[in-house]
Amino acid sequence: MSTHNKNKILNDPVYGFITIQHELTFDLMDHPFVQRLRRISQLGLSHLVYPGAVHNRFHHAIGALHLMQEAIAVLRAKGTDISDEEGEAACAAILLHDIGHGPFSHALEHSIVKGVQHEDISALIMSRLNEELNGALDTAIAIFNDHHPKRFLHQLVSSQLDMDRMDYLARDSFYSGVAEGKIGSERIIKMLAVQDDRLVVEEKGIYSIEKFLMARRLMYWQVYLHRTVLCAEFMLMRVLKRAKALALSEVDVFTTPALSIFINESLDRAKFIADPEILNRFCELDDSDITCALKVWQHHDDPILSELSKRIVHRNLFQIELRSQPFSNNEVETTIQDVAKGLGLSQEDAAQFVINDTIHNSLYSEEGIGIQFKNGTVQDFAEASDQLNREILTRTVSKSFLCYPKELAR
Repeated sequence: MSTHNKNKILNDPVYGFITIQHELTFDLMDHPFVQRLRRISQLGLSHLVYPGAVHNRFHHAIGALHLMQEAIAVLRAKGTDISDEEGEAACAAILLHDIGHGPFSHALEHSIVKGVQHEDISALIMSRLNEELNGALDTAIAIFNDHHPKRFLHQLVSSQLDMDRMDYLARDSFYSGVAEGKIGSERIIKMLAVQDDRLVVEEKGIYSIEKFLMARRLMYWQVYLHRTVLCAEFMLMRVLKRAKALALSEVDVFTTPALSIFINESLDRAKFIADPEILNRFCELDDSDITCALKVWQHHDDPILSELSKRIVHRNLFQIELRSQPFSNNEVETTIQDVAKGLGLSQEDAAQFVINDTIHNSLYSEEGIGIQFKNGTVQDFAEASDQLNREILTRTVSKSFLCYPKELAR
């Protein structure tokens, strides 16, 4: 571990100058596993809708680290006991919280690696880093996995009101230009407190929490689950699945060295965990591998792989219909028949150009957010708010969508 990295300063467009307070976090930032996050887009394919949304997960990790440092300082000032080791560990945990994300965020985990979530990969990478650092991440891993006795430290990393959410709302709003996502993260952090080992918000911060929750809901529908972004991401998943299906059928499919094992082999969670070489390959994988493959696949002999890749590269995306009611089997079958007729394809091949799925968004989980009143009592935000009642907060909104080539739009 280096001994000369203390108090490095970075210039961040969202928060201004950020000071890196711990040698451990600075050393982690320099590690290739963390530097890879510079090559992983924060918002996947959202730049196809919002041209400015080209920031990466490294930006987000640094921003979340900054907010964690601010939160720890506020809690300490209010008398909460957080040792230097615990503070450093919490900062390391938030810096590494997204370390397991693959190219274009969730596309890889949903298409070519079965049953492996990015949280699983994060845990594996953190264990690998801990071995390299001779156990320096023991406390950070305990906090990350909610095994540390001070549970409020885990809540700072992962909860309804964690530093992850606070940064990505502010940052994604800034880069996308969607003003509805702006939140008062500085005020919320100033209002944080700990009572009975639980992270709570002082009563006077309740309106900031209302704004925070509504901003998150608006950002989901306007950015994260934007209809065109949805269409592009599901098209990318369809391309990756097609490439893998061809490769497993012994059809020659171009891949970069890092992508090769994920396309040419059938992987599941057990294999991923058992074989350290798979994790090594994953940690070399980034957005450029997928982009490079798409550019080459445009010219593949398989018409489905070629056409889907070409559409993504040139942003000739599918038409998408989005509604509250599910699409019937008859509607989906009719669409497949229309595609088959319009593009001169078989029914089986035409089905590759039709995507039908459902998305869900909920504002508030049962975990809740505690509001601390002046008399020392704590009430759940859903009960304390006079603007947002529990029914509104906990209601899950579901929407179904149907995608197909736009030249066949009805």
